[in-house]
Amino acid sequence: MSDETNTPWHKKLLGGFRRTSERLSENLTGLVTKSKLDAESLDDIEDALIMSDLGPATARRIREKLSDSRYERGIDEAGIRQVVADEIQGTLSPVAKPLDIIAFPRPQVILVIGVNGSGKTTTIAKLAHLFLEQDYGVMLAAGDTFRAAAIGQLKVWAERLGVPIVTGTEGGDAAGIVFDAVKQATETGIDVLIVDTAGRLQNKRELMDELAKIRRVLGRLNPASPHDVVLVLDATTGQNALSQIEIFKEVAGVTGLVMTKLDGTARGGVLVAAAEKFGLPIHAIGVGETIEDLRPFDPAELARIIAGADKA
Repeated sequence: MSDETNTPWHKKLLGGFRRTSERLSENLTGLVTKSKLDAESLDDIEDALIMSDLGPATARRIREKLSDSRYERGIDEAGIRQVVADEIQGTLSPVAKPLDIIAFPRPQVILVIGVNGSGKTTTIAKLAHLFLEQDYGVMLAAGDTFRAAAIGQLKVWAERLGVPIVTGTEGGDAAGIVFDAVKQATETGIDVLIVDTAGRLQNKRELMDELAKIRRVLGRLNPASPHDVVLVLDATTGQNALSQIEIFKEVAGVTGLVMTKLDGTARGGVLVAAAEKFGLPIHAIGVGETIEDLRPFDPAELARIIAGADKA
């Protein structure tokens, strides 16, 4: 684990996932009382893992690992944590993929979707900050025209970050705003255009129509666009986040996920369940309020923290 345990981000992850890790610890405590794990102990451990939001498939795999003959002579709690960490790492490794800016011609168009309250607008600002750190030219487009507050909020962030923004009027045509934004981004040599979209799930048909229209307009300008459709999920909603992925995959053709508010919940295991169930890239995770608190993650580091195998 070398020097990464001393980094500010590692400390943020430890703090952010503390409640998730403690919940898993509480669920596992006292289950390893026998020298040998019998079927009853294994059932209890599997239930504890499911109760920790890790998802039934991951829980089943960990149970199978623990029933292996290697552990016939028994295993202590630290040993169980190590097995849990290894399995979580195995689940997260294939999906831990940062958003790479590779579109040519530029700009790379990233549509950001998610229900109201998921932290979508703030996440857009944090993603913009990540790209600015990598020296990319960034532009924002306020395509969530259904909420005046969303337009205002995005304007404030654009000003703070010092990036251009294209806006329209409340209730205006989102596709028109996106069209203008792509033209401006192309003319001014912008690398990344991040588009906010309306988060209305109450009326799926309306949302589908609007996103389809945005896609059509983008396709006219560049057939490869949008290059990414990123769904922002609020981890505090727990298992509900999984049903949102299901719906938005159908409605919007989601290509990747960002999970926010992991510091505000004991249900961070849902990150693992989402990786297991959908296999979509998880581009970044959010563990705090500040602009620095949303980053791509290292699956090995995060697995050890969730499992409590890393008490650094």
